[in-house]
Amino acid sequence: MPGSRFESWTVLGDDHVPVDPVERFLGYLSSIERSPNTVKAYAHDLKDWFTFLAGRDLDWQTATLEDVAGYVAWLRLPPEGRDGRVQVLPSVAHHCSAASVNRKLAALTSFCEFHARHGVALAGLLVTMAPPGRGRSSSVTSFKPFLQHIVKHGDQRRRTIKLASPQPRPRVLTTTEAQTILDACDHLRDRLLFALLLDTGMRIGEALGLRHEDLDIAGCQVGVVPRVNDNRARVKGSRPRFIPTSGALIRLYADYLNIEYGTLDSDYVFVNLWGRPHGHPLTYPAVYDLVGRLRRRTGVDFSPHWFRHTYATWLLRRGAGMESVKELLGHASITTTVDTYGHLTIEDARATLAAAGWFTGAEVRL
Repeated sequence: MPGSRFESWTVLGDDHVPVDPVERFLGYLSSIERSPNTVKAYAHDLKDWFTFLAGRDLDWQTATLEDVAGYVAWLRLPPEGRDGRVQVLPSVAHHCSAASVNRKLAALTSFCEFHARHGVALAGLLVTMAPPGRGRSSSVTSFKPFLQHIVKHGDQRRRTIKLASPQPRPRVLTTTEAQTILDACDHLRDRLLFALLLDTGMRIGEALGLRHEDLDIAGCQVGVVPRVNDNRARVKGSRPRFIPTSGALIRLYADYLNIEYGTLDSDYVFVNLWGRPHGHPLTYPAVYDLVGRLRRRTGVDFSPHWFRHTYATWLLRRGAGMESVKELLGHASITTTVDTYGHLTIEDARATLAAAGWFTGAEVRL
């Protein structure tokens, strides 16, 4: 946007003119300071919706629930088969995963709810109010889902159309893989970056926005502070949080300052030291270029977010409480933490059984 460092996203029609209802909705999202990544994702998702409507000569204001169901089926088709001129065999894999379809439906629901004040009826069809729980019948009303006591009482909003999508298991690095990645880093800056992600569970955007003032050397802790960053790195949430760190990480930070950072005048911890522009904060593309090089060098197929999953999983395996992990990760709700990390691998289950004496203290001979 002119006069600011923020990006704006829009959706153009076949006449190359912005689609007005989408433009107003995206402008609203930007005005209430939703994440630029959210605005970008909604723009792409609504582009798909209006492409679907145009292909069937449908008006967005009079679309029905059956039209939304047709949209779901359309999204699952490969792009070559969406215009109906190519027959799609049953054996062809779905183009959009169930999770991607649900995300697009969430964007469509938000869009329709925004326009509901102008009389768009579809919003009321996409959302229904239902009692909290899992939709069980009255014969099992005594059943209470896990963490039921922390949710608000009363009916809750639910989308009427949603595909069944299994919760993906977070990818976790082994100790050997994590050490291999750290040892493969040519520079202390790069080693510090991944060591920080592993030692604190920070998101990559939180690490890239880190300032020197955020590190408490004496207290061995690091602060995650929401602020506007020159490299467009973002912190989720509106309040700062503080994460204890190890002494080893603080020593690595000191070595980095003394050996590589030197007299550079910058507020940012992670900056361009060998690339251009020199001294500017490190960006997302630079990090993913580094990840690509380390993947090829180590043979470990990883992403920066794996370090966050590894941090949380290792904490839980060592007996950390779910509430503590939730605070350290900066989740807004403990249900997010439970849904993401409330799982047991076969190795975790075996260790639990062994600790309980299940394999050695059997009361019968097998």
